[in-house]
Amino acid sequence: MADDETQIRELIERWTQAVRVGDLPGVLADHAEDIVMYDVPPPYQGVEGIEAYERSWPDFFRWQESGATFELASLDITAGDTVAYAHALLRCGTPADLAKRPEFLLRLTLGLRKEGGSWVVAHEHHSFPDDNGAGEREESEREVRALHRRWFEATAAKDLDGLMEPIAPAVVSYEHEQPLEYVGRDQVREVCASGLDASGGTVTWEVPDLAVVVRDDLAVSWGLNRMTAQQEDGTTSESWSRGTRVFHRTDHGWEMVHQHVSFPLDLETGLARTDLMPTRAH
Repeated sequence: MADDETQIRELIERWTQAVRVGDLPGVLADHAEDIVMYDVPPPYQGVEGIEAYERSWPDFFRWQESGATFELASLDITAGDTVAYAHALLRCGTPADLAKRPEFLLRLTLGLRKEGGSWVVAHEHHSFPDDNGAGEREESEREVRALHRRWFEATAAKDLDGLMEPIAPAVVSYEHEQPLEYVGRDQVREVCASGLDASGGTVTWEVPDLAVVVRDDLAVSWGLNRMTAQQEDGTTSESWSRGTRVFHRTDHGWEMVHQHVSFPLDLETGLARTDLMPTRAH
């Protein structure tokens, strides 16, 4: 059995190497004429026969030319007299994919049988675990949080163009000041410019407890805005308000399509309370 397992291991390593370099004859070698493969992409019923198996590889090779990796991470083999099976995990993805999610491995199961004294692969099953889009959502959330960090940095640098870069042309913003709504990038730019010019010194903005939820091409963020402005006498004023923002992913990245910021209202005076501080620690 040890010799059989060694032969099967060498067969799988040759096949892996052939896949990695796009060697189609090498990929087809040591496969049964009646092979059945369940692959990651459709058809869902799999492909049957060596000719259908052969036709399934060119698209993968073209994708792999982008610099993707295909290499064994682990391999286990159980061999009998005439049948055997192996299961393996492989690193399959671009360098960027694997750097972001090194644990997201391709799963491989092989069924083999002995023909004329040699082992051949009669069945292959490839799959990735279904994470219900969690990986993509995590990456999208990181992108939206990074967008906010760029906003905070642009505020401190008084970089008006940097602030406006991720704002959609048709944005609708509910600001602290009248009128009821600001429509379009130009109107929002005026509000941002006024905020940056409110102090001749440093102006900062942050959202310490920023929350982000992403689904498909829409994202929502919310949290308490902490704004500071350096005064002429050297002191720094601080104010807190509420903020909710909606983003849409486009070909250019995430863009803010709606914003709603507000101060709480004092019902007795009818005036906005700009002096309130959050009750929880930041």
